[in-house]
Amino acid sequence: MARNKKKIHQQVTIEGVANSGTAFGRVEGKVVFTEGVIPGDIVDIQVARKRNGYDTGYVTQFHTYSKLRVEPFCTHFDICGGCTWQNVEYATQLQFKQQLVDDAFRLLKRTPGFPEILPIVASPYDRYYRNKMEFTFTNGAYVHDPNYDKSNPPQKKPGCGFHVKGQFANVFDIERCYLQASLSNEIRLSVKSYALMHSLPFYDLRNHTGYMRNLIIRNTSLNHLMVIVVVAEDKPDVLLPMMQHIHHTFPEITSLHYCINTKKNDIIYDLDVTLFAGEPTMIEEIDGIRYQLGPRAFFQTNTEQARNLYRRTLELAQLKPDDEVYDLYTGLGSIALLAAKHCKKVVGIELVEAAIEDARKNASLNNITNCAFYAGDMAKIFTETFIEENGRANVVITDPPRAGMHKDVCDQLLQLAPEKIVYVSCNPVTQARDIQLLINDYAVTVLQPFDQFPQTYHVECIALLERRKA
Repeated sequence: MARNKKKIHQQVTIEGVANSGTAFGRVEGKVVFTEGVIPGDIVDIQVARKRNGYDTGYVTQFHTYSKLRVEPFCTHFDICGGCTWQNVEYATQLQFKQQLVDDAFRLLKRTPGFPEILPIVASPYDRYYRNKMEFTFTNGAYVHDPNYDKSNPPQKKPGCGFHVKGQFANVFDIERCYLQASLSNEIRLSVKSYALMHSLPFYDLRNHTGYMRNLIIRNTSLNHLMVIVVVAEDKPDVLLPMMQHIHHTFPEITSLHYCINTKKNDIIYDLDVTLFAGEPTMIEEIDGIRYQLGPRAFFQTNTEQARNLYRRTLELAQLKPDDEVYDLYTGLGSIALLAAKHCKKVVGIELVEAAIEDARKNASLNNITNCAFYAGDMAKIFTETFIEENGRANVVITDPPRAGMHKDVCDQLLQLAPEKIVYVSCNPVTQARDIQLLINDYAVTVLQPFDQFPQTYHVECIALLERRKA
């Protein structure tokens, strides 16, 4: 018996944006989510999945395009998963993000005394704002041609670029990316040309064969530039001449590295990265604190907006000289080191051991002696015993990953009972979920969205929680 075809919703008016870059309309009161649309579009949607209360699907036809649409400035917009909202003006993107934060806190806003959400803080730059990009080599770059003759498919060529939206095994070749300064494009194209000229095989993501794997380019506001070339085999006779070529062609590079990755994934955090030329690290500076960044160090990718985010975080914390502070999910101590000069003591906790090593080095680099850093699983290390050994902090700053805080961490915060919690989040949905666990003991007094990633749906949010008086 043939299966029934899933329904097509016809002429659905897209009403608003939703989490993860989707948008939604309604059909007979039922919400329908889909990608690739913006409010004001009128489309037909093929239902892919039916859920209780909503459907998800994909667009089969556009009837009317939204008046909010503009022409994307990047030729790769249709296939790249990096920039979701290039097809609307930046001011409109900010409105969308403001709405996403508002939606995330919809239930909490019913709490008596819940504050108005402040206007989102725009990024100083909406292009060329990233300080790190990672490109992937492919032996068969994806060809975007929806009208190709299936009996005579287009020939794929080697390329270097990003993964196709939703297709990890497919990589498209980049002509120009607008997310990092123009020198990044020049370096990528030069390395690609060298590899082609010398017949170095590009990587096959399906069969895990080939030589050229990845190219990572990082920069700082102090004009330091780091390049990491990742290859799949240890072939010094091939690798070293290429590294020498890069070194001579781009004297602007202050830190040039390579990495041999024989694994089936692209992660290099567990691998040795070898310095070829220049300094082993690069330096970033925010408000007098210098951060030493190695090739595997994590740092906020929008430096100028990170500066604003950290300033606002400390402004809300209102630290006093006798305050003791816990900085949860501290990373390499970005916020902890800035906070140290305003308080008595800062204790930072982070899962990644390498990040904690960086935090300790950066404390030493800045002659900061009132910071202590510990590595471990937050839910296991942040216990009553840990608090007894390190002091009962009266201010907590927390900046967890997108998944938010573990319930045990929230429970421990309630036991610790600090006067203030400054919660920095890259995912307002999980932030609102965690705050719901704290709301009986803490009042949200400030909620401030920040845009760290223009052209995307991602939005950050800082919440100030103050302990309720008995």
